[in-house]
Amino acid sequence: MTETAQNMPLLLAGAKRWFDEALMASMRAAGEQPLTSAQGQVFALLDAEGTTVAELARRLGVARQTAHQAVHGLVALGLLEQVPDPTSARNRLIRITTEGTRVHRRAQATLDVIESVLADRIGAARATALRTALTLERGEPPVVEAP
Repeated sequence: MTETAQNMPLLLAGAKRWFDEALMASMRAAGEQPLTSAQGQVFALLDAEGTTVAELARRLGVARQTAHQAVHGLVALGLLEQVPDPTSARNRLIRITTEGTRVHRRAQATLDVIESVLADRIGAARATALRTALTLERGEPPVVEAP
């Protein structure tokens, strides 16, 4: 029986897992409270003035309840806060606290170092090509029919 090559989504998921594991281990080694991948993604998707949980859920591509869980965990850690939305009495905005900003900056700096380790391992030109390929516009997801 011949082994088939992994498809692109599996390869991308494996690469993301590698980054997530390196980040979590590095943050833990630095004495920081490690966050889940979903919690880390919340930071990248927050607007500077704050974001509603509903909007975060949409950006994360998850149910509102899932986004709420991630947010509440981060609020409990003191990394996020909930404040009234000045444009809507019904909504609350999620914002990064001072401590959250510090942790987020450290995580970003750590990711930069992890990315440089990857470049050392696979070559700077390949790392640059990978980054370039991943930032290209892909357009709307296609609807296709397999042969």
